[in-house]
Amino acid sequence: MLVHLVDGTYELFRHFFGQPPRAADDGAEIGGARGVILSVVGMLSDGATHVGVATDHIIESFRNELWPGYKTGAGVDPELRSQFQILETALEALGVAVWPMVELEADDALASAASVAAKDPAVEQVVICTPDKDLAQCVVDNRVVQLDRRSGTQTDEDGVWEKFGVSPRSIPDWLALVGDSADGFPGLAGWGRRSASAVLAHYTTIEDIPDRVADWDPDVRSGVRGAAKLAERLAGERGNADLFKVLATLRVEPTLLDSVESLQWKGPTKEFEAICRHFRDPALAERTAAILDR
Repeated sequence: MLVHLVDGTYELFRHFFGQPPRAADDGAEIGGARGVILSVVGMLSDGATHVGVATDHIIESFRNELWPGYKTGAGVDPELRSQFQILETALEALGVAVWPMVELEADDALASAASVAAKDPAVEQVVICTPDKDLAQCVVDNRVVQLDRRSGTQTDEDGVWEKFGVSPRSIPDWLALVGDSADGFPGLAGWGRRSASAVLAHYTTIEDIPDRVADWDPDVRSGVRGAAKLAERLAGERGNADLFKVLATLRVEPTLLDSVESLQWKGPTKEFEAICRHFRDPALAERTAAILDR
């Protein structure tokens, strides 16, 4: 069995900005939500059987209380923001498991579901459908992988090493040093992708990097440009580094997913027909119901 976990927030943004506007009969913009539903139906049509979708019902999360610059919903197009509720309702009507996150984020839900699913011996592989670099920390060998559905690129643990120069375990540390502009925290000045990768490839975690450059492994010290300044910066800003790591570390809440079997798609609910009419695509209900007859 394959388990597919979809980043609904990413997909909604992608479809909203990637296609022309489309209004429902009442004038409400529904193009992004409709695009995501069509995409998920496409997955089911292609053979996906166990599917869960996570969304940011509220963009702000507990992380906003930890760092004032963390991403918010400010500046999000109102027509895009209004479609989160539409999408969540449509996914429920489709019969797909959906996690509308409030205090935690969609990424936390994906990490939680991936952790539970990976422990189930009946699961052959967990496919996390998002290109978000945060989710690289969830990759495990070839058992838990990331899939960028837009490019068709699948990333396993070797792929994480190739892309970031560190193991999945070190991704939160790497982000803490380099920063993540999408999430709104800057990292440490002077630390770049290459230097962070070179140091963490050896030390794995921020906590294990010595404060004094004289205590760094000689090969690391000689192989990193400006090593002395980087060590000094980290030693002087340990507090920020630790905080940024907390921001970058996804929360795993096993109670979010009772069992993998709850992800099995058993067909659309009776409400899905009304959703399809709202999307001005009534034939979609019949096409979706027919998937189970194949």
